[in-house]
Amino acid sequence: MPKQTVAILVCEGVQALDLAGPMDVFSEANTFVSSADRYETVLVAAHRNPLRASNGTRLLADLTFEEATGSFDIVLVAGTPTPAEAVPEPRLLKWVQELPWRSGVYGSICTGAFVLGHAGLLDDRRVTTHWQDAQALADMFPKAKVEPDLIYVRDGPLITAAGVTAGIDLGLALVGQRHGPETALKVAKRLVVVAQRQGGQSQFSPFLTAPADPASPIARIQDHVMTNIADRHTLETLADVVCMSPRNLARLFVQATGTTPHEFIERARVDAARAMLEASNRPLKVVAFECGFGSADRMRIVFGARLGVTPLQYRATFRRAELE
Repeated sequence: MPKQTVAILVCEGVQALDLAGPMDVFSEANTFVSSADRYETVLVAAHRNPLRASNGTRLLADLTFEEATGSFDIVLVAGTPTPAEAVPEPRLLKWVQELPWRSGVYGSICTGAFVLGHAGLLDDRRVTTHWQDAQALADMFPKAKVEPDLIYVRDGPLITAAGVTAGIDLGLALVGQRHGPETALKVAKRLVVVAQRQGGQSQFSPFLTAPADPASPIARIQDHVMTNIADRHTLETLADVVCMSPRNLARLFVQATGTTPHEFIERARVDAARAMLEASNRPLKVVAFECGFGSADRMRIVFGARLGVTPLQYRATFRRAELE
C-alpha cells in the first residue's frame, strides 16, 4: 500500500489534544507498518506565523491554504474549546469546501464539525461532536444528522469525532480500517488507551439541565423528584405536587424541558446512580434501591440503554481515586 498523506487544519486557539491525539496515533502506527506504507502528517493553516493552542503551546503550520493545493488521503479539521459563532474566513471556507474532491477521507475532531457545517459538508450526513456542543451543532445545521452519544461516526468519506481525546479514537478507527484491528490494538497499547471504548459520550455528559425559570411549577416538580428519587412517581402524584391536572402538567413539562416527566425521572435516577457509583462502594442493589430503580437488574437495563455500559463498567471507569 502507498503512503498515507494526512493534513490537519489548525487555527488560533486550536484544542491541543484535538491535534495531538490523531497525530500521535498515526506516528505510532508508523512503527508497525512498512516504510512504504507510512503516514505523513502536515499542518495546514491560513499562514505560517506562530499559532497559540488553547493550552498555550505554540504551533507552526507546514503549509498555507495557497500551498496545500494537492490531494491528501485524509484531511481533518481540529476544533477549539468553544465553537466559532461566525462563518469562517473565505479562504478557509473555500479550502474546506473542496475537501470532497481533494481527499479520500475528510472529517473533524470536536468543534471542527462546525467548520464542516459552514462549508455545507454535513448535510444529510450522520455526524458527532463534543456532547456539550451537539445541540448547538444540530440547531445551526438542521440538515445534519447529529449523533450526540457517539465517540466517532463515519458516514461515507466523512468521519467526525467527539471532543478532545476522541480524536485518538478516530485515529485508531482509521488505522484499523486500513491496517486491521491488530495494528490498531498495538497502537492503542503504545498510547496506553483502549482500542475501542465501551459506551458513548453519555457517560461524560450530565443528563439534567436546570429549567429556564427556577420558580416555575416545572422546577418544583424537578426538585421534588430529585429530593425523593427513591419514591415511585406517577403523572398523577407529580400533578398533585403543583395542584395541576395530569394532562396539563404533561403538556407544560414537555414545552418547558423538551422531554416527558417519565423521561426526566429516568434521567434523574441515572444521574443519581452515577454520582453514587462514583463516590461509594455500596452494593449495586443498594444503589438501585436508593435511586428508585427497584432492582439491580432494572438499573443494569437502563444503564445499558442510556450509557451503553453496565453499572459495574461505569464504576470501574469513573470511581474516584480515593476509593481505590
